[in-house]
Amino acid sequence: MALVRRPGPRLAEGIVTHLERSDIDLDLAETQWSAYVGALRSRNWEIVEVAPADQCPDAVFIEDTAVMFDRLAVVTRPGASSRRPEVEGAAETLRGLPDVEVVELPEGCLDGGDVLKIGRRVYVGIGGRTDETGVASLRMLLGPRGWEVIGVPVTKVLHLKSAVTALPDGTVIGYLPVVDDPEAFDPFLPVPEEDGSHVVVMDETTVLMADSAPRTSELLRERGLEVIEVGISEFIKLEGCVTCLSIRVR
Repeated sequence: MALVRRPGPRLAEGIVTHLERSDIDLDLAETQWSAYVGALRSRNWEIVEVAPADQCPDAVFIEDTAVMFDRLAVVTRPGASSRRPEVEGAAETLRGLPDVEVVELPEGCLDGGDVLKIGRRVYVGIGGRTDETGVASLRMLLGPRGWEVIGVPVTKVLHLKSAVTALPDGTVIGYLPVVDDPEAFDPFLPVPEEDGSHVVVMDETTVLMADSAPRTSELLRERGLEVIEVGISEFIKLEGCVTCLSIRVR
């Protein structure tokens, strides 16, 4: 199952931190979002569309509002205060799902885009959007449930998963110029393009990634993976990537 939220009319006003602002083609963004959702459906992911939050320009980046740990949903407290109204709709939808326990982050700031799960280990980026208190709060929630939470620095990009993601076998991939500490991850595989740093694991042999990283796509295919590519140029302009457009409930 994947929770998604349609891009709203104010998308072009979304926050940019590490990039210069570019013009956004709203019609193209809608087309690209639909293709992204279609790619998930093509691999039998049930799509749950969360109610629009048209007053929030960044609401399409729904991953930042909640993180799934098995059937536990941790509702976040985004580091950008203007994004906090986005949380309510995602939390309400998660509470309506069967067999999902929903808890709220008690203290601190945490964006879902800063959370990378590999097995029972959770890496959390500490930087502009997630703070030490947020990491400590997440550790308090997850520790008794058997998860190990590790804070890692993020200073060169918006979120941890703007720099690194993980392949189905647990190998962490990233574009070295934007990874603060590649030695924090073992194993780590450098990729040749920044947009190639971001994958969504569809199943044990398939990943979804942006079509703007052809050399990385070929590298992953050489490792035996099937790669599904989608165009997300309008979301990349707002520091988005394939991971942040959905919340995956496995």
